[in-house]
Amino acid sequence: MKNKIFIILTIVAGVLGFTSCLDDTADNWKVDVAGKSYATVMTPQLQSMGLKPVKDSVEYEFMINIATDVLPTVDITIKMKIDPAAVTAYNKQKGLTGDAAYKVYPNLKIVNPTVVISKGTRTAMVKCKVWGADALNACDNYIAAVTIDQVSGGIPIASNMKSYIMALPISNPYEGNYHCVGYRIRPGNATEPQDAIEAFKTINCKTVQKTGFGNYSAYDIVIEVTDVPMVVGGVTCYKVNALPINPTTGAGVGDMFATWTGDAATTPAPPANPTEINYYNPVTKTFVLNCWYASSAGNRIMYEVLTRQ
Repeated sequence: MKNKIFIILTIVAGVLGFTSCLDDTADNWKVDVAGKSYATVMTPQLQSMGLKPVKDSVEYEFMINIATDVLPTVDITIKMKIDPAAVTAYNKQKGLTGDAAYKVYPNLKIVNPTVVISKGTRTAMVKCKVWGADALNACDNYIAAVTIDQVSGGIPIASNMKSYIMALPISNPYEGNYHCVGYRIRPGNATEPQDAIEAFKTINCKTVQKTGFGNYSAYDIVIEVTDVPMVVGGVTCYKVNALPINPTTGAGVGDMFATWTGDAATTPAPPANPTEINYYNPVTKTFVLNCWYASSAGNRIMYEVLTRQ
């Protein structure tokens, strides 16, 4: 049987632990096809690496492999390329359209676009890096796609296994710990201050949930950051929808105020403009919340300023 050499793309098992070829079984060479080229149906398997919403670069790597009956007797040079078309092909193959479709990750670099597989070996590593996740919408879906472009010595490329496609979901940018300065008011009682570190947990790409309504821990607040701008002190901020809930049932127990309501003598000070409440400041990474929940003894009032730590 005449041997031929073919290029396939596989992931390093120690990195993500499963294959990245476009067909789960395409790199399992059967005896009756060993040494021969063969066609497979394109069934891409997507890899995934979560990104924090920061501008710093993040590196990842994957393996390219020579599928052959015998080890190469000469060095093989392989050139890689960034391949937006592979993202389009993945969306088409999976039937993904509109908001569900993946976008091309805009900040991608192949650190070593020319790779040499030394004679007597079958594999080499390709290194890539991405950056700038802080400037992207965490609700969008992104893929970084890298494809084998050229191979020396006339070696054919296995078309169904030539691309490495990496999904890059961006973490909710509002999740984290916040310093909360504020209070709760029970009508007819003294104002009850709150000064604590509170954790915001992710609900979805633009919504978080925190425990505590002022100093009252039985209720949570679900906070959705909208795209509606609000200029506060010359800074473009974004309005939020803040809903006090019973965390046991998930039911709403109150709402947010349209204009500031609270204790002018207690920190945090009320805004100069009474409508400058219930918003997120992306510059200072601060939430300002003014909400209420219903009580038979009179609605409870909360006003808080929460700054990311």
